[in-house]
Amino acid sequence: MPRIAVIGSYVVSLTVRVPRKPVMGEALIGDLFDMGPGGKGTNQAIAAARLGAQVDLLTCIGDDPFADSAEQLYVGEGIGTDHILRISGTNTGVGMVTLLPSGENSIVGHLGANLLMLPHHVDEFEPVISRSDILMAQLEVPLDSVTRALELGRMHNVLTILNPAPGQTLQPDALAHVDVLTPNESETRILLGLPPDDPTSTEDLAGRLLELGIETIIVTRGEEGSLIITARGIEAVPPTRVKALDVTGAGDSFNAALAVGLAEGQDLRAAVKQANRAGAYTTTHLGVIDGLPTRAELSAFRGLMG
Repeated sequence: MPRIAVIGSYVVSLTVRVPRKPVMGEALIGDLFDMGPGGKGTNQAIAAARLGAQVDLLTCIGDDPFADSAEQLYVGEGIGTDHILRISGTNTGVGMVTLLPSGENSIVGHLGANLLMLPHHVDEFEPVISRSDILMAQLEVPLDSVTRALELGRMHNVLTILNPAPGQTLQPDALAHVDVLTPNESETRILLGLPPDDPTSTEDLAGRLLELGIETIIVTRGEEGSLIITARGIEAVPPTRVKALDVTGAGDSFNAALAVGLAEGQDLRAAVKQANRAGAYTTTHLGVIDGLPTRAELSAFRGLMG
């Protein structure tokens, strides 16, 4: 059983599907509603646990009813709660998702307790990191805490995966201890201080990131699959075709399946192919948690044929 340590967020997601994007000042009535747990760290932890990994999570929650449901969730998913930190005097993170019929979405959130994770909390998590196969991190908690976790991962020869989402510009020292970087195409640009729609090719931008010392970059491209970019060259991994219902959480499902595959000894292409399938599976469900596959569900899933 692979051991995966995750440092990241807990956010309650409230999703409403509407027929189109609202304009400023307009109120739209939706036809579907879903409320459930989320946050990139939590999503990735649960996804990895369902795929068979032993998962430990470091996250911060508030002192409200949302926090009670978070603790129940982790117990039910078999994730240890020793490092689920309940922060008094603040709210649990929340995210309000507007979902279009195409499956595309926009999100407005408040990170609440997630912003109060400090490097000393990460230091207390070090024994867990040291005995793990892989450390996963994202950017919904303070960057100094993420950087400290990656540093500890490298110190203990643990493979480190950074999913740089939500996108933000990072200085080279923040990437110094990253083994595998997993941006989407817009995040690849934002990482380098460029607009998310900068016309420079993704391949060229990934080359700039390689120059910072990152060994492996995997760029997720939605319906176009993924790119594996290393010093040896660029390899495209085709997507699993689906009719998407809700793309929320697809990247988290991708990252978890990638981590589990690598921890189990799969080669990089096989792990990315598995991750593409996991991300595609998630888009066929409304809400993130219901769309995170078990190992059996992922093994049986083939998407649209032809």
